[in-house]
Amino acid sequence: MGHAAWTYGRLEARLQVPRGQGLWPAFWTLGVELDSVHWPACGEIDVLENIGREPHEVHGTLHGPGYSGGASVGQGFRLPGGRAFADDFHVFAVEWETNRIRWFVDGQPYFTATPASLPAGKTWVYDRPHFLLLNLAVGGNWPGNPDATTTFPQQLRVDYVRVYARTRPGHPEPQPALRRKVRPEPKLR
Repeated sequence: MGHAAWTYGRLEARLQVPRGQGLWPAFWTLGVELDSVHWPACGEIDVLENIGREPHEVHGTLHGPGYSGGASVGQGFRLPGGRAFADDFHVFAVEWETNRIRWFVDGQPYFTATPASLPAGKTWVYDRPHFLLLNLAVGGNWPGNPDATTTFPQQLRVDYVRVYARTRPGHPEPQPALRRKVRPEPKLR
């Protein structure tokens, strides 16, 4: 596919989401097997999703075979005091291990998923490389369409994106990951 990809580690980004009905910012991963096994069998990890009608809440979610869309495995997180995520930058992260994925906002853990979190008989597909995506979608079934209250232009502001790997078992501090390129990037002239 031509994307850098990783299996396990800490994935984090410092982002400021936009506000407005119909907006759907996301920081997420897809399995590199997308082209051969398709979605959701390739696995999807939503590090962050936010929808415009919920300015005070973000969601962390897993989508896989038999647990996708409205039947996904996930949880929401709300800022204290009714603050909106669009008011400032926040650090969104997952720590992805062999049989556990943990979600964080600004260093605070709020959700953990393991194979036991899946619906009975469903498969844990988070043991293969994934690539990262950041996007700002407009409209769709979940966020709904923009309305008269939505202003444009809008943007998902990105301060940084970092990927870390644990290089020493049991060591509490993540170490910067080596990027594995599936296909070399084109050279600029």
